[in-house]
Amino acid sequence: MRRSTAAAIGTLTGAALIVGVRLSVTPQAPIAAPPAVDLVDSTPSASASKKPGAASSAKPPSSKDSSSKDKADEEAQNGLKTGVFKGKGATNPYGTVQVSIKIQDGKITAADATYPTTGNSATINPNAVAKLKQETLRKQSADVAAVSGATYTSQSYQESLQAALDSAKA
Repeated sequence: MRRSTAAAIGTLTGAALIVGVRLSVTPQAPIAAPPAVDLVDSTPSASASKKPGAASSAKPPSSKDSSSKDKADEEAQNGLKTGVFKGKGATNPYGTVQVSIKIQDGKITAADATYPTTGNSATINPNAVAKLKQETLRKQSADVAAVSGATYTSQSYQESLQAALDSAKA
């Protein structure tokens, strides 16, 4: 009888300590989402500062027709139209991810995404989406590797990115 009473008291005490410790842990403060990037004005030439008196190394096109023909040839080669394209929002159990891309000369020059920023998503998504953006610019396709620990976000990002690329097809 004494042993069973001691075992029961020990078990209850241990359980109370575990629950008490677990309740005293406070969750991490959510990380604020990075500000949205304006894809329209994010060209390198728009943000580059010119030094006074420095000569520009860029040559103006000889004619408007040849410039537009070159651009059309580049777009036809890669199959993507120049502009900003937004994919449809892809929903997962934690929220919706929506990707916007900027295409210039048939290449993806910028990528941005909106994503959930509440609960665990606030700590997982900012880093995962940053990695997915880098991979998008590197691979120039929606065939980006999933980020470990952010499987739903990765799948939603890929789905929305593919929709944006589909709308950019020439």
